Amino acid sequence: MFEQARQELLTLRDLLRFAVSRFNEAGLFFGHGSDNAWDEAAYLLLHTLHLPLDRLEPFLDARLTSGERESALRILERRIIERVPAAYLTNEAWLGEHRFYVDERVIVPRSFIAELLDEELAPWVEDPWAVGRVLDLCTGSGCLAILAAHAFPEARVDAVDISADALAVAARNVADYGLEERLRLVNADLFAGVQGERYDVIISNPPYVNAESVAALPEEYRREPEIALGSGHDGLDLTRRILAEAAGHLNPGGLLVVEIGHNRDDLEAAYPETPFTWLDTAAGDQYVFLLRREELPV
Repeated sequence: MFEQARQELLTLRDLLRFAVSRFNEAGLFFGHGSDNAWDEAAYLLLHTLHLPLDRLEPFLDARLTSGERESALRILERRIIERVPAAYLTNEAWLGEHRFYVDERVIVPRSFIAELLDEELAPWVEDPWAVGRVLDLCTGSGCLAILAAHAFPEARVDAVDISADALAVAARNVADYGLEERLRLVNADLFAGVQGERYDVIISNPPYVNAESVAALPEEYRREPEIALGSGHDGLDLTRRILAEAAGHLNPGGLLVVEIGHNRDDLEAAYPETPFTWLDTAAGDQYVFLLRREELPV
């Protein structure tokens, strides 16, 4: 099929149609930046051909050189045969307008907390310039820590991860954004590396997939670091630890913001006396909670 494509497909429109057909035929799973075959095929082709990612239409009927066609078909073939997430093929992921380097050492960024940081955690943070210290737990690629540094211009940010490999990726992103003076990377297990430190805001997108769901993950998700996905039988092991220790690391009135996937019901059942505030995101109000220090379970 791909050999025939190398001989017969001429334009970007031809390649895009071919890619969507092959992606659907192969039963690929999407969820690392796009949720359908068309968007993912368009992204991979535009990226490979060094075209603007938001301007497909003007180029659809442009003919490709043989070298361009070969490069495009090669990345499409890898996506199908290896089931590698698109972000690992291009070494980039986007959260809004922000681009981050990624590879197989980190989970592909896709946190709902990103859109909340774009709004500077309003209205719960009244003055973004007054936020002096921020902690990002389970930082992975460093994406949320970097967005927090942009949201709170006067803040010093600590970004913690248990994986030294992940922090190597985060260091590259921190350097790309020129934040070395404000953003510190800490190799530790949750709060172990920041003993005695206190923060105005703590954010975390920890592993939260339950054991049953981990066992059923499609191949694309199995390409990500396992340590970044599962968190015990019900997916809440790390969230429990964060809830138990966060108060000791928050200033009075400080905020804890945590993403927990589809675990809202289980979390509320486990902490019936805790007044969780569920934050609205593009996907609804089921996925990210907020607590002030004074509301945390004792």
